[in-house]
Amino acid sequence: MCCRCDQLTRSATAANRHDPIHRFPRLITPSTDKKASLRSNLRQRRRLLLPAAEAALQAHASRHLPALLSGSQRLGLYWPLSGEADLRLLAELPGLSQRLALPQVSANRLHYRAWVLGDPLQPDATGIPSPQQGPHLKPDQIGLLLAPALGFDAKGIRLGYGGGWFDRLRSDPAWRAIPALAVLPAGCLMKRLPRDPWDVPFNGWLDEKGLHWLQAV
Repeated sequence: MCCRCDQLTRSATAANRHDPIHRFPRLITPSTDKKASLRSNLRQRRRLLLPAAEAALQAHASRHLPALLSGSQRLGLYWPLSGEADLRLLAELPGLSQRLALPQVSANRLHYRAWVLGDPLQPDATGIPSPQQGPHLKPDQIGLLLAPALGFDAKGIRLGYGGGWFDRLRSDPAWRAIPALAVLPAGCLMKRLPRDPWDVPFNGWLDEKGLHWLQAV
């Protein structure tokens, strides 16, 4: 793991310090299921689990994430779609209200722009509300990335919707150096997900049980 991740690991009080396999006690291990089938099944599972998990997940985010940024770094948040954990309440925290960023897809690339609660938003190329004004942020301006997930496994593989936006972004070493967390209910954790050559592992995950860093990626 990179030095920045080591520092974050030491500063996160809820960090996982054990073999990540043992943090995945529930659910299934996929064998020959294709990603499309997994996405359909896990989307339904997440929708069922999220109502009971969201409040605790939000509480852990509010408790642990502000301390993981240094200097003027911003937190790369996301605008929640239906079924995704809503972490926009972070914009109301004094320590984060001026230190957030939202993704914006344009020209077939994922970018980040600064965001403050109340800023005007417009649909980006994927139809998701995003900031349309201001410069694209550089990697050294972001201290942590959050991404909603349908599933997540013990090797750091995140199952999203198949657009590949985060994989393409994090194929750049400068963006990959930024610690990244998947956000999902604990019941959507899996021992192994199908992995493609272009999948870039995440450094950990956030769920209703806390913040967890993988020991190796």
